[in-house]
Amino acid sequence: MNERISRRTFVAGAIGGAAIGGQALAQTITATSTIGPFFPASYRGETDADLTRVGGGSGRAKGQVIEVMGRVLDRLGKPIPGARLDIWQANAAGRYAHPQDPAVMPLDPNFQGFASIHTGTDGSWKLLTVKPGSYDSPIGQRTPHIHMDVTGRDARSIFQMYFPEDAEANARDELYRSLGDAAPTSLAAALGDHRYSWDIVMIEG
Repeated sequence: MNERISRRTFVAGAIGGAAIGGQALAQTITATSTIGPFFPASYRGETDADLTRVGGGSGRAKGQVIEVMGRVLDRLGKPIPGARLDIWQANAAGRYAHPQDPAVMPLDPNFQGFASIHTGTDGSWKLLTVKPGSYDSPIGQRTPHIHMDVTGRDARSIFQMYFPEDAEANARDELYRSLGDAAPTSLAAALGDHRYSWDIVMIEG
């Protein structure tokens, strides 16, 4: 008996590229987002994956230090090596280091706030940062999130990563709610000890 399976629910059982009858299974594409108003206006050239310290400084950023790791994959679950991730976020107080951010919360001189990194040969990436704070915006309260502008082999997409422990705040966030059924693809998985895992599946492949 044949079963009809929608594209929305046809998900691979193994992220590394499972196969049935020699055919690779499609992965669930990670939900995309808009670039937002606070993409860094100036880039100081940081290419390290540690946002908790600023080059040449001696202090560490305020807030809860977290580690985020994952892979960038194509829609067949194959890793995308050398993908570029431009990453930016608010500091622990909920403020971006951007001239257009109207927030009155303090800036953190020890928080880098932006990084540009590349995936390894297995598509992996890792980031050390602080958990971003929530903040008021013209569309309402924004739940904690991290922005990522990812360029793969043949595609470029904007993503926002959300935190699983903020379920109530996520449910009130207009941009998270706008993702609809695809919202869970933007949620990181908690690994314990303030560590998170989040794989990004792009449309290419």
